[in-house]
Amino acid sequence: MNILQNHIQALVFCAQSPISIEEIQACLTESLEMEVLVSDVLESIEGINEQLVNTGFAFQIYAIGGGYQFLTKPEYQDTVSVYLKQKSKRKLSASSLETLAIIAYKQPITRSAVEQIRGVGCDYAIHKLLEKELIEIKGKAETIGRPVLYGTSQKFMDYFGINHIKDLPQLKDFATEENAIGEVAD
Repeated sequence: MNILQNHIQALVFCAQSPISIEEIQACLTESLEMEVLVSDVLESIEGINEQLVNTGFAFQIYAIGGGYQFLTKPEYQDTVSVYLKQKSKRKLSASSLETLAIIAYKQPITRSAVEQIRGVGCDYAIHKLLEKELIEIKGKAETIGRPVLYGTSQKFMDYFGINHIKDLPQLKDFATEENAIGEVAD
């Protein structure tokens, strides 16, 4: 394994959230006191992943949330899910999940707009989502009273394993065709 790969592994491992290619490049350029190109970093990440696959490790480096992070491979999802389920004593309530979905798809959105869609108050749900850092304040609306605008956070992106909000499932992914008879063949 080359020295560049070792340094990249160390950076990705110690980063508490996905580390961007630019951050990796800047750290390597400064610490190694030589110009490191983005293409060198990307090539090294591919090399690391090849070695991890060839040696049968349960994890590899994935591009997620606008950066890179060590994550377990999908085939170990069940085992990790059991662990996380056991560890997580407090789950999101149905009202919090509904509120989170509305904010994710309609962001930036005000509390009153979320309440209008849900038909009930959502102060508590928004408070819990802010506390869990799944949503964040994105600014203030340019309307009377300048209400706070909410949107999803980087932690939301990491938790759901998406790189961009456009990666959220769309309604067409769940809808079945009307007037369809039987199963659709691939």
